Amino acid sequence: MTVPDTPMRDDELDRYARHLVLRQLGGAGQARLRAARVLVVGAGGLGSPAALYLAAAGVGTLGLADDDAVSLSNLQRQILFRTADVGRPKVEAGAEALKALNPGVQVIPHPLRVTADNVAGLIAGYDLIADGSDNFPTRFLLGDACFAAAKPLVSAAVTEFEGQLAVWKAYAARGRLPCHRCLFPAPPPPGSVPNCSEAGVLGAAAGVMGALQALEVIKEIAGIGEPLAGKLLVYEALAARFRTIFVPADPACALCGPDGAKAPQKSPQA
Repeated sequence: MTVPDTPMRDDELDRYARHLVLRQLGGAGQARLRAARVLVVGAGGLGSPAALYLAAAGVGTLGLADDDAVSLSNLQRQILFRTADVGRPKVEAGAEALKALNPGVQVIPHPLRVTADNVAGLIAGYDLIADGSDNFPTRFLLGDACFAAAKPLVSAAVTEFEGQLAVWKAYAARGRLPCHRCLFPAPPPPGSVPNCSEAGVLGAAAGVMGALQALEVIKEIAGIGEPLAGKLLVYEALAARFRTIFVPADPACALCGPDGAKAPQKSPQA
């Protein structure tokens, strides 16, 4: 990522004042945020708060990928939308909301479903990918594609009252940092894990995980704090408890292990 040496305008100095006084972030970190290009996949319960916080933080270019339309049942957790948005394409309504929050951010809508045919081209124009998708095929497609393209993947998940967060960067330290397949070698059989509409999800729990996802994206871009790569953060809302689980690289991993080149590079279509 190239960071142009462009002075901040007066309105930017005012908008990001609370960032600029942070010793660990400051002007250099804010400049990196302004130069960054981040793709948010899934404008749902995770992608909504993540995208809002990234736009508010001043990420220069935000891509928003989703092929769905806003429904009334989304509004319990998808805070990017309003009741008047019901029936509108999510990327259209979402882009409008993000621009209203921060006109200085370029928002690129991608009204599509991630597939094996389009995933490589979709992520090519971005520095970092934030996965808030709601199905396993999409998650595995993004994990494989980001590893192949050497792009950081910040992945969040939530169901019922629990959430998980991970940063996958195995390409940066192959054999030392895990990829997503080190932890989850293959998608579960179809129908074996209930989806959000079947199991339910507490809206505020999705908000917690989406905010944490945005935080990890900001840390990765600005190069601040302790990286989450190599760990899995687990949140249990009903117990008000966070746990951090260390995830080792799997030397037998079909993706990032020594024989990874033999592994199929495409997961089933989402």
